[in-house]
Amino acid sequence: MVDRRLKEISLAEVRRIAIDEVKKRIDNGEPVLFIDTRNQHDWGESALKLPGARRIHFSELEQHLDELPRDSLIVTYCT
Repeated sequence: MVDRRLKEISLAEVRRIAIDEVKKRIDNGEPVLFIDTRNQHDWGESALKLPGARRIHFSELEQHLDELPRDSLIVTYCT
């Protein structure tokens, strides 16, 4: 079941983060989950894939909220 709080996240709570900040958090031992939001075709055709990242198309993120850790920084990206 999806946590009601996750479904109510406002855009004010979602923010951009610089790669330097992500690196700093990783270096400090904070858990970080990377989510590649590209579609299957673009992901499959690309040589650029971040090891360990989950691939969830942006249109499917809401369906997977209950699978995402609540104690990690979550970084979504596409190339």
